[in-house]
Amino acid sequence: MAEAKEAVFDIPKECKAGVVVNEGPDFHVEVQMVPVPEIKPNEVLIKLNATGICHSDIHFMINDWALPKMSVFGTKCAGHEGAGVIVKVGSDVKNLKVGMRAGYKPIQDTCGVCSLCRSDLECYCAKAVLTGLMVDGSYKQYIASPERYTTLLPDGVSDYIAGPIMCSASTIYTSIKDSGLQPGDWAVFPGGGGGVGMQGVQLAKAMGLRAVAIDTGTDKQNLCLETAGAEHFIDFKITPNVAEEVVRLCDGIGAHAVFVTAVQQYPTAFSLLGTRVGGKIMCIGLPPAGTQHIDVDPNQMVFRKWSVQGTLVSNMRDVDKTLDFAKRGLLKPIYTVYGMSQFDEAVQKLRKGEVAGRAVVDFNME
Repeated sequence: MAEAKEAVFDIPKECKAGVVVNEGPDFHVEVQMVPVPEIKPNEVLIKLNATGICHSDIHFMINDWALPKMSVFGTKCAGHEGAGVIVKVGSDVKNLKVGMRAGYKPIQDTCGVCSLCRSDLECYCAKAVLTGLMVDGSYKQYIASPERYTTLLPDGVSDYIAGPIMCSASTIYTSIKDSGLQPGDWAVFPGGGGGVGMQGVQLAKAMGLRAVAIDTGTDKQNLCLETAGAEHFIDFKITPNVAEEVVRLCDGIGAHAVFVTAVQQYPTAFSLLGTRVGGKIMCIGLPPAGTQHIDVDPNQMVFRKWSVQGTLVSNMRDVDKTLDFAKRGLLKPIYTVYGMSQFDEAVQKLRKGEVAGRAVVDFNME
């Protein structure tokens, strides 16, 4: 039997990209033609079909975290939720092949040799390369990715779903897993109608938890309850006392864990635990530097065995695990798709909190 021929792709010299202009508080994203990157011997070239838009992208473009600017690294394109296909492989690439579907994650690469990289915490490596900050991110149609840190996408998971799994869905999966909650426990999601929260609600349900979403608006309420599978939805704009309502719904005791994706909820997060012994605050959303804090009372921490824990992004194993949930149909498509000409519109809508679910930009759609 003749061997199947490897796919061949025509690779242009230039490609479309959403480039950050006027980096800082008044930034906007402009579609420009940029050079297609040259790959190193150990890298693959991925042609992205779609990218999710993440709040972290906005923080990078605004530069309101305690990090250097994108321009310090020569980076023009944010983004870290890419999904596409490998179109070229470097001379030293051993296992990945042209034609394989691949994703582009928040961490572009790690050192591979430190104690963290030898564990399941490689995404915390001190030499981690942050995608969309230190190197061009997934707002660019062609990107270079090291073979050793490239995620392959399973058949049956569309690019629109796979892109956001690279960051938002996998991050909240890791947070839920690390919380140690058991089936039947109450998982409360402030910001449950946003892209990260809504994927968290779906994963919580798939993992046997009882999800309560907190957000506002009829669109988000319907999506959380009917599509994502939340058991309850609390609209914070029309509910007089959100904490009392959470306690009432959660056995009259309180949440087993609160998964905070809406950063303005950090100061009040402990109130959602009520009197639940062993309650946990799981920190996911990243506020502008110095703007949000949690006031920790050591007495409450001791008497109620409370804890606070954070999750940055996921390791490679947890990204694969989250993709498997999607492959099994347990992560439903809850997104709005934008064409390339709407790149800035999508980013600015997310910045204003006007996107229910996830915003996705399709590179093949004008």
